[in-house]
Amino acid sequence: MGAIAVFDIGKTNVKLFAASPDGVLLEHGSAPNQVREGPPYRHHDLAGLEDWLLDGLADLGTRHEIEAVVACAHGSGGVLVGADGAAMPMIDYEQAPPPEIDADYAGIVGSYRERGSAVMLGTAHLARQMLWLERHWPAEFAEARAFLATPQYWAFRLSGIAAGEVTSLAAQSHLWASAEARPARLVDRRGWARLMPPMRSAFETLGPLKPEFVRRTGLKPQTRILCGIHDSSANFYRYQAAGLADLTVVSTGTWIVCLTDRAGIDFDVEKPGRACNADVLGRPMPGMLTMGGREFSLVARGEAGPADEETVHRLVAGRTFALPSFGPDDGLFPGTAREGRFVGPLADDPQARFTLGVLYAALLAAECLADLPPAATVALDGGFVKEPMFGRLVAALLPGTRVLVNHDPYGTATGAALLAGHETRRGPAPFDAEEPARAGLPDLSSYRSQWRDLSRRMETVS
Repeated sequence: MGAIAVFDIGKTNVKLFAASPDGVLLEHGSAPNQVREGPPYRHHDLAGLEDWLLDGLADLGTRHEIEAVVACAHGSGGVLVGADGAAMPMIDYEQAPPPEIDADYAGIVGSYRERGSAVMLGTAHLARQMLWLERHWPAEFAEARAFLATPQYWAFRLSGIAAGEVTSLAAQSHLWASAEARPARLVDRRGWARLMPPMRSAFETLGPLKPEFVRRTGLKPQTRILCGIHDSSANFYRYQAAGLADLTVVSTGTWIVCLTDRAGIDFDVEKPGRACNADVLGRPMPGMLTMGGREFSLVARGEAGPADEETVHRLVAGRTFALPSFGPDDGLFPGTAREGRFVGPLADDPQARFTLGVLYAALLAAECLADLPPAATVALDGGFVKEPMFGRLVAALLPGTRVLVNHDPYGTATGAALLAGHETRRGPAPFDAEEPARAGLPDLSSYRSQWRDLSRRMETVS
């Protein structure tokens, strides 16, 4: 098998990777994911992005024999499409819809079991985007052929084949009841089933690259276009492909996102941060998420690292705490948005602030894990693991649990690339991780209990 091209679409930036069939990333380029203010609303520049993608594929093709192309993306992007392309611009999910759309959406979205996530701000849910388009652009909506999540939009543009895909729809689209592996009831109630194309697996080949793009890129006509995948599910898949199970993955960045293959969550009960995604085979993946990266930045206040062991001891012994929430999101503690504060003897010490931020982030990660069924292994990856103390602190907060730190900074792209060999792989994909050192850190059990009590008291007061 030749190289795999992975198109990774983030909210702020996009990346194009070349990877080996076993997921080793060979090279990549990146560019801003440009947003236009309008009209008709703030939207992504799909035409400019397509030019960048095709030029990038042509460039990669001069150094690698590209065998397949696969897209992965966050879960809040979707495109209304016609016969060959976008029927309406792709909404920037941070764009607020008109107030009446928000009000109407609250009445149609259904129970937590139906939606699998909280009702979030802006247009973070594909169903809310569809409602807005249907109400304000009825002619274009009526003539559209499909509404596609971002990975499937790019698969459609490259292959000409429209498909639905479970990991993308299970990621807060509110179009898919993940816990029951079926479309949400609002799809039929709204008459939107006609816009939901047949479901295909993330690893399936939809078709070859369209002839016009073969000519544009110079890639071979038989280049396979895979259906594509949600970014968090792609990252989880790289562990599945390596043979790991009984597993929770904690991915860190702007968001701390926890996903597990363990069952046992009651999806009739909604809790702050709780979500339900799906893996590549459509199985429910309970999850938790909170804006840990944003919170860390507001606690650290620009102070430089690294975190150090001595300061951890001083913070714990003196009972200095960062109490949620510092950003505009309640996170795991309802009613605490922008109410975050510091208490304890080192609260005003700038030299302790970075280490306090890392400790706070580790506590948030542990709090997310506490709401999920326990797994034998917890794997940490993403931006936070660049700071060694984060992995050590999470491990110290989880005595008796095997904790692994994965330093691959591009796990989403690695997992997406591995999809190309899903149907032919005969053994585990390569995987390298380490267990963080727990020795030398203080016992965090009572500190964690006190932090949790104080945080819940903040919730009550707020």
